[in-house]
Amino acid sequence: MITAEQRELAESERAWLGKHDPIDHLRSQSGRAGAPEGLASVDPRALTHVRESGLASILTADAGGTHPDLAVLTAEHGRAASSLPVADLALGAWLLELAGRADLADAHASGDRVVTVVTSPYGQSLHGDRIAAISAPFVVLPDPADRDLVVLTDDDALFVLPAGASRRKIETFATLDLTRPWARARLDVDAAERVALPVGTASWYRDAIAVHRAVDSVGAAEELLTRTVEYAGQREQFGAVIGSFQAVKHHCATMAVRVSAAQATLGAAVDSLALSEASDRRRPVDAAVAYAADAANSVAGLAQQVHGGIGFTWEHDLHLYLRRIKVNGNIDGGVRERRRALVS
Repeated sequence: MITAEQRELAESERAWLGKHDPIDHLRSQSGRAGAPEGLASVDPRALTHVRESGLASILTADAGGTHPDLAVLTAEHGRAASSLPVADLALGAWLLELAGRADLADAHASGDRVVTVVTSPYGQSLHGDRIAAISAPFVVLPDPADRDLVVLTDDDALFVLPAGASRRKIETFATLDLTRPWARARLDVDAAERVALPVGTASWYRDAIAVHRAVDSVGAAEELLTRTVEYAGQREQFGAVIGSFQAVKHHCATMAVRVSAAQATLGAAVDSLALSEASDRRRPVDAAVAYAADAANSVAGLAQQVHGGIGFTWEHDLHLYLRRIKVNGNIDGGVRERRRALVS
């Protein structure tokens, strides 16, 4: 159940996003008739907003925020198809604080020196006193070479590679998502620079990222529901608005049910992030992330149908939401993997 304070937080963030429409910005940076060309980039205005609002500090001890608080922000950025990885930034500040790097945590949380946090589940190997790894995909911020890179490994260790270090290489790559720029990092770190974190930190961080990306998808799905109901009440066919047709009513009702159920399921998963034991989080996280991905995909598909397919290409915003939802649902382990984990 959302609190009055969280509702105010959501309304404030929605108002800012309304004044600085992420999709308008994306299309203004694009090519012919608003067709996206190349990779998206994080809106510089959004980074200024982070600095002015302190969004990245929400989970720090001083701010005293919770994951339900962060989730309302994440949902609003999903609803607006924002390029800003707000959950990643907030989790990064929390992680740096946990590691005892108060200098980096404060600078990151204030927006004065925003760092990039990556996990390294792919290709991690030990060569003498050095560790080589390939990071999981992440949303890359502007000027990545000028940002400190914080690496969280599967064995609950943290490494900091300062800006300009030669032992890191960030590689952007194209995805279905046209609203955010994605990248991987190739890393080479000195094992002696390892900062030990509490056992289970890496597992908790991965769960938190997965849950908040699912929240982003459901925020996007809720926006698609709103737009679809509005369209169905305006579009006329055979002398009547299409929203009066029973089949269209059924589609809209199905969309509403899927969004509502996904929000409820994710609510339990968000609450479970307060639990320290991975075994206590596993079922609610896997169930919610799997259901939310499936529900958001279903809502996006029905939105396309009710709109008569006009969102099938980039001319319509539905196209951008559909692509974003698809990537969110697969970047942290798809529905099949989550369901397999539930029955294992």
